[in-house]
Amino acid sequence: MTTPSATVDQYTDRQRYQRPWYWYDWANSAFVTTVGTVLFGPYLTSVATEAACPGLPDNATCTTNLHVLGVPIDPGSLAPYTITVATLLSAVLLIFAGAIADRSPRPVRLLGLFAWVGSLAGAGLFFVTGTRWALGAVLMIIASIALGASLVVYDAILCQIARPDDRDKVSSRGWALGYLGGGLLLAINLVIVVKPGLIGVDKAMAVRISLLSAALWWAVFTLIPVIGLWNLRGSEIPREDRPQAGVVRGSVGQLAHTFRAMQRFPQTMKFLLAYLFFNDGIQTVITSSSLYGSEQLKFGEQQLIALILLVQFVAFGGALLFGRFAARYGAFRTVLNSLVAWSLIVIAAYFLPEKAFLPFLVLGVLIGIVLGGSQALSRSLFSQLVPKSREAEFFSFYQAMERGTSWFGTLLFGLVHQLTHSYRPAIVALILFFVVGGLLLRRVDVRQGVLDAGNELPAVL
Repeated sequence: MTTPSATVDQYTDRQRYQRPWYWYDWANSAFVTTVGTVLFGPYLTSVATEAACPGLPDNATCTTNLHVLGVPIDPGSLAPYTITVATLLSAVLLIFAGAIADRSPRPVRLLGLFAWVGSLAGAGLFFVTGTRWALGAVLMIIASIALGASLVVYDAILCQIARPDDRDKVSSRGWALGYLGGGLLLAINLVIVVKPGLIGVDKAMAVRISLLSAALWWAVFTLIPVIGLWNLRGSEIPREDRPQAGVVRGSVGQLAHTFRAMQRFPQTMKFLLAYLFFNDGIQTVITSSSLYGSEQLKFGEQQLIALILLVQFVAFGGALLFGRFAARYGAFRTVLNSLVAWSLIVIAAYFLPEKAFLPFLVLGVLIGIVLGGSQALSRSLFSQLVPKSREAEFFSFYQAMERGTSWFGTLLFGLVHQLTHSYRPAIVALILFFVVGGLLLRRVDVRQGVLDAGNELPAVL
């Protein structure tokens, strides 16, 4: 029988909701790492190249273009273009997803819907063979948008299941579990891909099985938060914030109302602007690290795989460690200091000598420590600045900022390399994002932002 309470605030044992909530990080991170970070780009490129240039010898360059809506596309550019389209569409659609989620009486049902749509699209990547490169691109766009929408709902639930003083700890534990789960499945899949003979298949089939495993992992483990949070009801939207009736139609009116009301939350918007910069720097360091390691530092595939796995597992401990720092020094100060650490990391990367693997591993450890903590605490800090009853809608802006502007860093990285013909100045140029993000973050009055949002002040900010 459903408990009649409107929100989790009337429950005394919030841990009964926190434990299943953690597991969605575990569920979706496996897809992000195995598919999004490692396997999708190279595999779609190989399928597209084979479709454009059948029987092309190894190490030869395909000079035949594919065509998308009459536009010629180089096979090697298809994967990054696909991610770009998914990113830009997400930046727009996630805002509407957040508005709908805030009007949903049972937000966890939306989380499950989005997650299972995404995992179904991800599972479809198993069938991307032969000349089906277009199917692969469409499925990845659907999976990426669905993943972003599910994260909007998931992040918003944090505001309901954790008191202000607990959010840094809860968010950090979720991120830590995500890195652990993502790293575990990635380790298994990389063994299969590197040595496909262990399961009696060729490399292409090993990649397809790995893509399918990540989608199934996402779908199956999503059952834990959906079942565990099933009775959790959404926040009651104040009457003045409900311009129209209905979930979908009313969400459009609520969204327009929120855009007009944003001027009441200047500190929240300042934080989003700062996050736009420093998160773009973080994402670019992560996505460019393998390129920097292979092309500039001359490391082989096996060494880069070792680094990727190292970062995943170290980030597990880093998220928990930064949660302890936040409990003592506050999330705001800890995130600021993490940006200093990120700046030092890109400076150190500039001076790394070629083929010196031990210093490269040490840098990977530092990245892992800072990575998990800075992302987890950014989420919990933002949750303090979100007005009640609009949690999903504001987290949709948070996700949209991340996705809609995540090409700035890669653009700068590419431009500097093009001008200098070296990845060293390109990697150190990313310090700009951490410096600007840090300066903007220092201008955020977090205490005032919490009060403006109508939230309870945590003991340590």
